[in-house]
Amino acid sequence: MAAASASASELQTSSGTERDNEPRLDIELLRDTARKALIDTLNAVNGAKTLVLDPTLAGPLGLVTEVALLKHHGVDKMFWLEPGPLTSTTTNVVYLCRPLIKYVKIIADQVKAHTQESQKHRYTLFLVPRVSTLVSRMLEEEGILGDITISSYNLQFIPIAGDVISLENDNAFKELWVDGDETVIYNSALALNSLQKVYGRFPRILGKGDYASRLATLLTKSLPDQPSPLSDPSAPSAPFDSLIIIDRTVDMITPLLTQLTYEGLIDEFIGIKNSHVELPVSLLTLPAAPNPSNPNATPSGSTSITPLVNEKTKKHHLSAATDPLLAELRDLNFSSVGKRLSRVAHRLDEDYKARLQAKTVAQLRDFVGKLGGLQSEHQALRLHTGLSEMLSPKTRTELFNKSLEVQQNLLASYEVSAQINAIEDMIAQGASMQTIVRLLCLASITSGGIKAKSLDSVKRELLQAYGYNYLPLLLSLAAPPLAILLPNPLPISTAPAVAGNKYPFITLRKSLRLLIDDNPEALEEVENDISYTYSGYAPISIRLVQCVAQKSGVISNPAEKSSADDGDGKGKGNNARKLHAHPIVGWKGFEDVLATIPGKTFDIAQKVPASTNSTASSVVSLMRPHEQTTTTAVFFLGGCTYTEIAALRWVSRQNKGRKFLIVTTGIVSGNSLIDSIASTGKNLSATKEVST
Repeated sequence: MAAASASASELQTSSGTERDNEPRLDIELLRDTARKALIDTLNAVNGAKTLVLDPTLAGPLGLVTEVALLKHHGVDKMFWLEPGPLTSTTTNVVYLCRPLIKYVKIIADQVKAHTQESQKHRYTLFLVPRVSTLVSRMLEEEGILGDITISSYNLQFIPIAGDVISLENDNAFKELWVDGDETVIYNSALALNSLQKVYGRFPRILGKGDYASRLATLLTKSLPDQPSPLSDPSAPSAPFDSLIIIDRTVDMITPLLTQLTYEGLIDEFIGIKNSHVELPVSLLTLPAAPNPSNPNATPSGSTSITPLVNEKTKKHHLSAATDPLLAELRDLNFSSVGKRLSRVAHRLDEDYKARLQAKTVAQLRDFVGKLGGLQSEHQALRLHTGLSEMLSPKTRTELFNKSLEVQQNLLASYEVSAQINAIEDMIAQGASMQTIVRLLCLASITSGGIKAKSLDSVKRELLQAYGYNYLPLLLSLAAPPLAILLPNPLPISTAPAVAGNKYPFITLRKSLRLLIDDNPEALEEVENDISYTYSGYAPISIRLVQCVAQKSGVISNPAEKSSADDGDGKGKGNNARKLHAHPIVGWKGFEDVLATIPGKTFDIAQKVPASTNSTASSVVSLMRPHEQTTTTAVFFLGGCTYTEIAALRWVSRQNKGRKFLIVTTGIVSGNSLIDSIASTGKNLSATKEVST
């Protein structure tokens, strides 16, 4: 496959200021709603309180509030909800957790222990996102239902970027396709319903996949009333034109591949959890101020930073709101990042040297006014230079490049048997369990199964190398409804549902233009298509979105070339030549392609009440079609990757008049999906006080 070059793949972040002039939804309202709901929840319990928190909620809550706010509203101490005794110095004990059986048992044990020790407490249990009948029944069986007041904290979508909102449910995929627990579908419906209450109805709901179809059906039905979210009718917004729901199993290939964007690689190698990443402390410390005695010094962070392996780490919030450089870098193919950093470093050097040319008091005052911004840019450059230097050695290892080669060959259906042998060799070379399982599943999906003898051999080696505790993982991957690690031919005993749902990858590769050939003529296509995210492979999920919202992009490259590749690489002037996005007309033109993919295809029209936001509606109706900007919401049921987010942003930039709101149950990667199925998530130690 072609590898995207630095110069042209930088163009996909062009025209940032111009595209921001178009109105978009103010999703910060959702954060304000979540924060206000949390305050109301805490205030419902009068007096000082001990908060016992579900560890999986710590990250999501960190995106909507801070510890100081909790303390301001009566929280005296905080503990993780884990097995073991609970020591509380306050009368009120507040539990905040998801409605899981393991948590209910821990709560029951702690309440009973307090009763035996004659400790008197008032217990309140807040379930996220809603009350569960199962929890009440279990507490009744434990004999403590009368001792606990049960309520809910309705935590729904949390903004994690300016155009991305997430339920931050790490286990949504496993719950649906491994455990068979469809609660996440109902919770997603409630959250999407709340979204409609704030920003208006979805006139059209389209999508692909069986679970996606169930979610769409729920959205067309009357759901229980929930607390009305905050809304600001005066805020400028782009009304919804449709909701596209993509079932994760409709495209399992994309998360199994190695992400090749900057943010995607950070997630692959370091791990991004609830928009936070663990980084060496040295990267997060403030840089030294410029030395006035050495005006030729280069203070802009070009010095090599090689953090020690065992250096202490600290959580850092990756946010474009506080780090503008991240917004420039996050969606770039990693091959382009070095050049962009070099350009920023050069510009900062020039800005710092401007102080030498300041001769009057007014000029000095202007420079001092800019100094704060320069120092924050300097710190951001230092951070991302250090991050890039952490990632670069990992991308040069033999195993990493071997993994990429196997992926590319499997996508091209090139000598599949040789790729299985290469995977076996990688086990012997010490590749991670997640890498091996991802490659095996990729081989199975793209090739319609792996030869039974070869598959048995690799499975045996995998279990011997990594441990027989991974046998349930292999069984889950082969069992319906997931069924992504199968032999070929299928055994006679295979369930009809699995036998009839063979994934038509080879057909889709041609009909959806998934793969760009490795030749000089095709290189430009890679650079001007969503396939830049995987250096030549277009994610199926985003091609399906294009089938609805940018039909020309499926058939050919929709990107306009920048005028003679402007020297600054910004591609200015492109915006004027952009075509207006076409109206949403459903799957028209791609019905046959959709029919080959397993799972239901749906297109539902909803009646939009004329009374909803009547003032805004009347203004929009007076505008000419080419002046209107609408929002297409894309919901990933089961999670989406950072590369899919980058690809959707690229699609959004190609036309005027349409913004995308990326909505998901959570951010996933191949490793996180495999880990969740294998249940290898890290568990915190016994109940301990949360450090603040």
